Amino acid sequence: MLNQNPTYLFSVSKHKDTININSLSISFYKPDIDFSNYDYLIITSKQTTKALEQYNKQDYIDKKALCVSKQSALSYEKIGAKVLKVGGGYGDNLKEIIKSYPKSTRWLYLRAKVVASDFVEFCKDDGYLIDESIVYESDCSDEILDAKVQKDATLIFTSPSSINCFLKNHTILKSHKVIVIGKTTAKALPKDIDYQISSQTTIQSCVDMANRL
Repeated sequence: MLNQNPTYLFSVSKHKDTININSLSISFYKPDIDFSNYDYLIITSKQTTKALEQYNKQDYIDKKALCVSKQSALSYEKIGAKVLKVGGGYGDNLKEIIKSYPKSTRWLYLRAKVVASDFVEFCKDDGYLIDESIVYESDCSDEILDAKVQKDATLIFTSPSSINCFLKNHTILKSHKVIVIGKTTAKALPKDIDYQISSQTTIQSCVDMANRL
C-alpha cells in the first residue's frame, strides 16, 4: 500500500509528489580563479555549477569535472561542460578516484564554505595537489525554520545541512518516518532516530521509498 501520510522534502530541489520545503538560502561568491592552472575540477553540488556561471565560460568549459553524484554531473553537463568521472554520491567515494590519477595531477575543488566530507584533506595529506576555492555559502532558509510539519509525516532529508537547519526549530518525532539520501546525510541525524537510506543518491529514489512505507 502506498504511503498516505504527507511527505516533506527538505531540499533546494523540488518533487511534485512531496511538500517541498526549501531548506537553504544560498549566497554565491566569485573568488579570482585562474582555471588554466588546473587539470580537473571537483564538483560536489549543483550549487557549484550555478556559481561557475558567474565566470567567463571559455575559462573553464574545457575542464572536465570529477562529480560526486549523477545530479552534480548532470548540472555540469547542462552548461556544456564534460564530466571526468562520477562518484557514488558521497564525498568519501571520491578519494579512491583521485588516488587513481598521478600525484602530479592538479585539481581544483570548488566548494561550499562548510563541507560535510574531509576527503580533500585525506588526499592532500597523501601528497595530491588539490586547491580549494569557496564559491558559495548556505544558510538556513526562513521556510525550513518556520515549517509546520505533521506528526505522522515522512521526512526526506537530502543533505546534512537540511537536517541541521530542521533541528534548529523542530524535533524529529518517533512518529515521523525518516529517509535520507546517503550515508553522509545520515551522520547528521540524532543518534536515537530510526531512518532509512535511499537505494540511490537521488530524490526520486527517496520519494519511491517514501511511497512504499
